[in-house]
Amino acid sequence: MTQSLSDISLVTQVAVFHNKRAFDQLVRKYQSPVRRFFLNLTLGDTQLSDDLAQDTFLKAYTRIASFQGLSGFSTWLYRIAYNVFYDYRRSLRPTDDIDQPALRASFTAQTPQPTLKIDIHNAMQLLSDDERTCVTLQLIEGQPIERISEITGITPNTVKSHLARGKKKLANYLKENGYDR
Repeated sequence: MTQSLSDISLVTQVAVFHNKRAFDQLVRKYQSPVRRFFLNLTLGDTQLSDDLAQDTFLKAYTRIASFQGLSGFSTWLYRIAYNVFYDYRRSLRPTDDIDQPALRASFTAQTPQPTLKIDIHNAMQLLSDDERTCVTLQLIEGQPIERISEITGITPNTVKSHLARGKKKLANYLKENGYDR
C-alpha cells in the first residue's frame, strides 16, 4: 500500500507542480520492467525495446494529468506501453506480408545468447500478439489475470484463453526442442 501511495504522491507532484525529479523517480522505478516487457514482445530487439520504452515514458509524462487513480500507476503505465507497442505493430501492417521475414529476422538478430534464451524467443514467435502479450505479462511480469485485463482491455476469460493457448504452444515448442522437463 505504501508503494502505491508513493506512486500517487509522485504522480501528484508531476501533474500539479511539473516536478521533473518526481517523474525521474517514477522512470527509474519502472524503466526496467517496461523495457523487459518490450524485450519480450519484440523477441529480444533491444534497440526497438528502448525506443518503445522511451515513447511510453514520453506519453506518460505528457498525459500524467489524466491519471485518475482508478487503478495503480503501474497498471496505467503498462496500458500506455501496451498501446505504444500496438501502435508500432499497426504501423507495420501495410507491408506486413512483404516484410514479415525481415521483421522476424530483425527481432532475432542479436549478439550470441544462451541456447535456452534463443529457444524461448523462437517459441515466442509462434504466439499471436495477444498471446505473447498475455504470456509476457503473466509469466515474466507476474501480473494477475485481472491486471492483464485492465492493461490490455481484453476480458478476463479471453486473457485466460490467450494464456492457455500461448502456454501450450510454448510447452510444445520447448518439448520438441529437447526441453522435456
